[in-house]
Amino acid sequence: MLRLSKLADYATVILSYMARTASDLHSALEIADVTGIGLPTVSKILKLLVNAHILTSVRGVKGGYRLARGAEKISVASIITALDGPIAITECSISAQHCDQSNECRLRANWGLINRTINNALEAVSLADMATPLAASEEITIPVSSLYR
Repeated sequence: MLRLSKLADYATVILSYMARTASDLHSALEIADVTGIGLPTVSKILKLLVNAHILTSVRGVKGGYRLARGAEKISVASIITALDGPIAITECSISAQHCDQSNECRLRANWGLINRTINNALEAVSLADMATPLAASEEITIPVSSLYR
């Protein structure tokens, strides 16, 4: 089963909140209160998102955090990568050096195709898309041709 880490999931919740609100700057305490995520976890995630240039921070009494660019320009793939590292369905999707079987494996290219398709799908969904609630009955379709870039 493919599954995001809790930190990546929480980062998406935090960033979606920030994208939906009119306030430019958000404190870690405010974000923790609104999202229900513990303050230490929020602080850790905010630091990782600043390091990944998804957020910027402003120091001082009236400081806080803000999106580094528009929500429509922040992909879900970049959020996941900031928290979990490179998106890879198998070890060899990142590098053949991580697999003892890479020299004899006939599936490596196929796994690479699947990995690129998943990555392209996650690149196609922006934070702005995530911040917009969908009705439970709405279905999202992603044209297959858009996955092969």
